[in-house]
Amino acid sequence: MGLSLDDYGIKYKEKGKEVHYFIRWSPLAKADRWTINAKVPAVAGIYEVYWMDDHEHLRMLSVGRTHYGGLRSELRRLTDPELNDDPEVRKKLEEDVWFRYAPCNSASVMADVLWFFMKTYFPEKPGVEHSGRYEKLFMTESEPDKLIWVP
Repeated sequence: MGLSLDDYGIKYKEKGKEVHYFIRWSPLAKADRWTINAKVPAVAGIYEVYWMDDHEHLRMLSVGRTHYGGLRSELRRLTDPELNDDPEVRKKLEEDVWFRYAPCNSASVMADVLWFFMKTYFPEKPGVEHSGRYEKLFMTESEPDKLIWVP
């Protein structure tokens, strides 16, 4: 029996001014319009998009959040070369592109989780703010497949 939408998403436990987020990612999937339209829900959440380089290493292309109705349409937009004007990104999108996501209906939770990822992946320029609700944030990720990517 496979995973259902209820099997992944973001949960958390608060303790004073600290929070521990638990992210359960969807299975990593190869991006194409049919897979996205068939399997990705039209709900809010966090996503990651990867491209496969010449050495068959996954490299992060994008990490972000989208609000209600947005995971399906945002992943579709981000992974379709016909919908991108940047020649460098378009070339990457014409190769193997992969994605995963975690549904979440809280803007504050998504702000914290995205800030944590951006601060971890791109410490010199995270580009987003956390919700400001907590002094310390902790994160535990789990996924049905073991993802190893190269920065």
